[in-house]
Amino acid sequence: MSSLALTLVVFSALMHALWNLLVKRSRDKTAFIWWMFCFSGGLFNLALLFVSEPFPPLTPRILLLGLGGAICFVVYHLFTGRAYQGGDLSLTYPLAQTSMIYVPIWGVLLLGESLSPLGAAGIGLIIFGAYCVQLGRFSPAEVLRPFRNLGNPSVQAALAAGFVYSVGAVIDKTGVMAYHPLYFTYLLVVFMFLIMSANLLRPGQRGRIAKEWQHSLPLILLSGPIMMGSFISFRYALTLAPLSYAVPVRQVGLLFGVLFGVLFLGESCGRIRVLAALVILAGVFLVRLG
Repeated sequence: MSSLALTLVVFSALMHALWNLLVKRSRDKTAFIWWMFCFSGGLFNLALLFVSEPFPPLTPRILLLGLGGAICFVVYHLFTGRAYQGGDLSLTYPLAQTSMIYVPIWGVLLLGESLSPLGAAGIGLIIFGAYCVQLGRFSPAEVLRPFRNLGNPSVQAALAAGFVYSVGAVIDKTGVMAYHPLYFTYLLVVFMFLIMSANLLRPGQRGRIAKEWQHSLPLILLSGPIMMGSFISFRYALTLAPLSYAVPVRQVGLLFGVLFGVLFLGESCGRIRVLAALVILAGVFLVRLG
């Protein structure tokens, strides 16, 4: 993975963790996510006015890829919103990132990518670190704790989010390799906004948008550029690096998620989470070498 690709992925991870923090601090998660896409889409339209390159011709294949990716990511957002309703950010955010377990498999089987021994070892370290970040202490009982949490609705929603995201990531990679990454990102944002609007504009749902605006206006204003930065930087990174590496490396966002949970939400952080963070960083280093 090149230095530029790594920088874009890490920046995207920081922005991703930031908007997840904003979602966690909002009241109505679904309505807040709608507002995030409303503002990021508006900023996107303004940014395109300053892009000299014209919008490339659209084909049915590109439209289907954009729509398919949008559906996956909308479902991902709905699951993460549900997970954050009742779970700590420092626990549910790592679980929602379990896409890194599936993505290397999809990359090899569906996209024809290959992993070097160092890269595969790095991915293994990242997965191990992401698992350890959930533990309260090192003991046989505690090691099995995440499995005992499988009955928790927040944990179930977070794990479902990770799987759905992995499917969307494959579609995403295919789209940015076949179409201009900036404009493909724009298609994703437009499709996602339309799908979420159809959900929230149903009878009995419309008042949620106005109420969340009144409750979370400062967070909403922050969310637009943060989400836009996360989306664009990651999709440009996908044009420079294999999906099998890009998604696991993006899990440095786990470190940001745990840090934000501690600093802004008063969540606990022990030595295990610090060690898990170091393991994740070691994994990223191996992926960079690989």
